[in-house]
Amino acid sequence: MDMEFPSSWLRDQSLGEKIASEIRLRIVRGQIKPGSTLSENQLAAEFGTSRAPVRDGLKALSVEGLIRLDRKGAFVLGLTAKDVKELYDIRFLIENYTLQCVAQADNKRLTETLHKIVDKMAMADKHNDVVEFAYLDLTFHETIIAEADHTRIFHLWNSIRSLVLTALLVATEQRFANRKHEVQQLIDKHSLLIAALESKDGEYIEKVIREHFEDTRQTVQLSLKPL
Repeated sequence: MDMEFPSSWLRDQSLGEKIASEIRLRIVRGQIKPGSTLSENQLAAEFGTSRAPVRDGLKALSVEGLIRLDRKGAFVLGLTAKDVKELYDIRFLIENYTLQCVAQADNKRLTETLHKIVDKMAMADKHNDVVEFAYLDLTFHETIIAEADHTRIFHLWNSIRSLVLTALLVATEQRFANRKHEVQQLIDKHSLLIAALESKDGEYIEKVIREHFEDTRQTVQLSLKPL
């Protein structure tokens, strides 16, 4: 099975997850167009497997809203501008809440960890490592969410994590290829989030994270060119 989705990003090695990850990437990249239909038999032949793992992968994509399953097969819905807006609405709600929570606690260890992640992002930029940079971007935000230790919010985050990570990968690919000057700006914005966390100022935190996600949403929409 030849995959473009980074295998190191998979949470488990099940065929269903591998297939879902690869098809998700193709849909978000626009390699699989909205309105097309996916065939279980064709996908099983391509990935060298039975139809059962393909069916598992397609179910995961259906839950995410990228495809619609019916008796005729899997109808591709794609990622629309509305989808991207809603995805970042949810990210703002999750991350504003969790950042506000951890800001009120002793967060010295957390901020040290976040600074190290930003340093690694700068190194990935220097080495033009798109995959590493995208994963570090997600890790930065996920570290804050995990620190809040809110089980239900973490469940909510996990429900959008795969789609967020894939969108980040595609957007990062576009940035590195066509708008490299934006990469340092993005690194600086993550440093600003750390400064907001250290300020412990609730209003300032909300302002910084709202601006961060509005800017990021627009950049992702530009990169993905959704319908």
